[in-house]
Amino acid sequence: MGYWDSPEGTACVEKTWITTKLGTALGLVGSAYHIVVFQPESAMAAIQRATSATVTMASLGAIFGMTTCLTAQAREVPDDPLNYFVGGCASGAFLGARTHNPMMGTTACLGLGTLAYFTKVGKKEGWRLTGTPRL
Repeated sequence: MGYWDSPEGTACVEKTWITTKLGTALGLVGSAYHIVVFQPESAMAAIQRATSATVTMASLGAIFGMTTCLTAQAREVPDDPLNYFVGGCASGAFLGARTHNPMMGTTACLGLGTLAYFTKVGKKEGWRLTGTPRL
């Protein structure tokens, strides 16, 4: 099952699981690059860095997936891009809380919310980033 296979506001657990897996994968890849570029002093420091980044990204994915789905249910407007903005903003707020930095949370809320909003708009309108242009 893919994320877009079921209607918005349904299958919240499955959608949250998918976004959590995606966040985990991004966290693993990002922490691997970070460890290669900024060599830690010990193997334990590398493990701690990788674990922290991966758990944070997995949490962002889980928060996004659950918030988006629950917002669609609560608002009873399942296909609205605003649900995605709320999910992205909730993830950004978590990031601010995680870093103990309100400005980071505010910026991440607006940034991730806007990115999620336009991702949903693009999906609804059939935007493509690759391939031959349609004329």
